[in-house]
Amino acid sequence: MTAAQQQDLQLQRRLQQDSIQLAGKTIYINPFLYWRRFDSNTDRWLREPGQLSEEQIQQNRIRFYPELEWALLDERDQEIKDGAVEMFLKSLELISTFHPELTSGQLLEVERKMAITKKRSFERWVEKSYRRRSREVTREKRRFERNRFLRGWGEWIALDTTHQALVPVVALLVLSAVAGWSLGSAQSSCPTLVLPPEQTGVR
Repeated sequence: MTAAQQQDLQLQRRLQQDSIQLAGKTIYINPFLYWRRFDSNTDRWLREPGQLSEEQIQQNRIRFYPELEWALLDERDQEIKDGAVEMFLKSLELISTFHPELTSGQLLEVERKMAITKKRSFERWVEKSYRRRSREVTREKRRFERNRFLRGWGEWIALDTTHQALVPVVALLVLSAVAGWSLGSAQSSCPTLVLPPEQTGVR
């Protein structure tokens, strides 16, 4: 099998996982395959976790994760699984918007296949989104702290009392520098006296 055939086979497998055949039509269950038909608001709504209410997500937990005991999950796992539930709900809403002709039975088939094939990929997607958001928050916090530090210094330097306190300090630094320089130049201008060997007793 050639490399092109292998790639084609992998693409077909991926598309089989990302789609379902219903009434002779191919319905994509991967919401990102509809991105060409999104506007920017829909794209942001899909990509950013936290767009649906907590109550709506909690009501649908068992619908997509009937096997889980939610009370036993740690906070991080619960957050990721809740994000995946949100992705399921958003995906189903998009599919029903782009395919209004689907019956409730057909939508149930879409939901079943999605629950089997997309669970892990939705969880990975949510995990990446939270990591990215965490990095952005940290970067923003550092930028804010840096700006606050520089602004604080700028305000302190602009104060009259700071100017009055700094004048003697600067004058003292200048005097110290001049004194150090003059002392250094005086030492370098006086050559050290080297006695001849006869007088030192060294032979």
